[in-house]
Amino acid sequence: MTTTSVAKPRGARVRVQRFGTFLSGMVMPNIPAFIAWGLITAFFIATGWTPSGILGGFGNVADIGWNGAATQLAQDPSGHTFTQYVGLVSPMITYLLPLLIANTGGRMVYGVRGGVVGTIATMGVIVGTNIPMFIGAMIMGPLGAFVMKHVDRIWDGKIKAGFEMLVNNFSAGIVGGALAIAGFFGIAPLVEWLSDLLGAAVNWLVGAHLLPLVSILIEPGKVLFLNNAINHGVLDPLGIQQAHDTGKSILFLLETNPGPGLGILIAYSIFGLGIARASAPGAILIEFVGGIHEIYFPYVLMKPILVLAAIGGGMTGVAINVAFNTGLVAPASPGSIIAILIQTARGDWIGVTLSVLGAAAVSFLISSVVLRATRKRDLAAGKEDAFTSAVAQTEANKGKKSSVLGTLVNEAETDTGDAQGDGTKRLVRNIVFACDAGMGSSAMGASVLRSKFKKAGITDVRVRNEAIANLEGDADLVVTQRELTDRAKEKSPGSIHVSVDNFMNSPRYDEVVQLVADSRAGEAAKPDEEMEPAKR
Repeated sequence: MTTTSVAKPRGARVRVQRFGTFLSGMVMPNIPAFIAWGLITAFFIATGWTPSGILGGFGNVADIGWNGAATQLAQDPSGHTFTQYVGLVSPMITYLLPLLIANTGGRMVYGVRGGVVGTIATMGVIVGTNIPMFIGAMIMGPLGAFVMKHVDRIWDGKIKAGFEMLVNNFSAGIVGGALAIAGFFGIAPLVEWLSDLLGAAVNWLVGAHLLPLVSILIEPGKVLFLNNAINHGVLDPLGIQQAHDTGKSILFLLETNPGPGLGILIAYSIFGLGIARASAPGAILIEFVGGIHEIYFPYVLMKPILVLAAIGGGMTGVAINVAFNTGLVAPASPGSIIAILIQTARGDWIGVTLSVLGAAAVSFLISSVVLRATRKRDLAAGKEDAFTSAVAQTEANKGKKSSVLGTLVNEAETDTGDAQGDGTKRLVRNIVFACDAGMGSSAMGASVLRSKFKKAGITDVRVRNEAIANLEGDADLVVTQRELTDRAKEKSPGSIHVSVDNFMNSPRYDEVVQLVADSRAGEAAKPDEEMEPAKR
């Protein structure tokens, strides 16, 4: 078995990526529930498409007369008490969504047992505040599982036979209950204060007309694969709170707007060179319609000055949404134009559409100027087909080594030893494409490689995609984007590791197919080799 050395994490960026992966690991699997809540909200609240007092939770039982639904006491503006339907909207955002996040986070730390204890603990922060407790769930879910994991270690192997179930059930119940009480009195007020503080900061930025400036942080962060930490760790929890209060939130559009990436890819399609130009049209469909923004990151990284185009486009999109007072009713995931329009608040389509088109137009104009200005120099340097040459030239122009650009080296030279060295001695049957969330870009890469295996007549290889955090070390070969390879090696040190710059268009895939074919040929030759001495 080929064993790769485990690389040390490279600075704060990798740690933030790891944190973002953990956050996205809690949120991403539950995105369908967020979408369901958003659709129910868009249709059935009082200002929705098809208002329903029963489902939206605003109807007076005396007026409607439906007695088969949950109700609660409420007061009208004049102080008169009446019986109101509970509906679906409020219970889902108050209980269902936070508890799903808490359970997922707990499972990530300590399996099913951790998920149960983390969910119990989260109930404390939910009922201890009057706001949706998404941040509280992200804290209490993993915390509850972590505490339970270490409590179990105290008597691990010390319980008499026949008493295991009794001890396990009661210990989990006691720990979960204690943490729920602690969350009610301790964590809930702290999280509510933090949420109010962050909300006040956002409101101040909006009031001061400075919200577009957040693109200066968001757009470069996306290209450095910090998008999950930004979006799921900060923007989504605040946006959901805002949507609960006002029916929509602009925060859902800060990171998910596909306009900046669209403009950059269109510019590459017209003014780019070599492989970058040839692959850009296909990337446009994936980025804009599929919502997989990671597809355009390599195009920015091969010419880092284009981050200015992403920032300019992002600021334009935010400014237009602020001007039109537009927002989404729930998170749009993935950041597809289709998902964004579906989640757009009623009456906000013009503003949201203009924000996407405006962002694309500005990023296209800036990218076009940059690509045209550097086109002759790139051709003269022979850089039309080389990511490596572009990175090396950029570093030479900059006058020093870049920690970011240093990760973008030639795919044919890096990690080749892992893939080609003694890899042919190992029969590769299980290949995993790993990315932060384990969904978008890695799923596309897996699909591309499956197609190549099919064309090569290789049918006994399993190719799947999953989040880096979920790697269990059982993969024969792991494919990751270069920015994430070190973390993949930590999670699966016994695997062959292959780094790529672009999941959709990498020459390394042909190497992988050849590696698998060679391993099959070597396996088929073994019986004859073993028999040869006997013949002699």
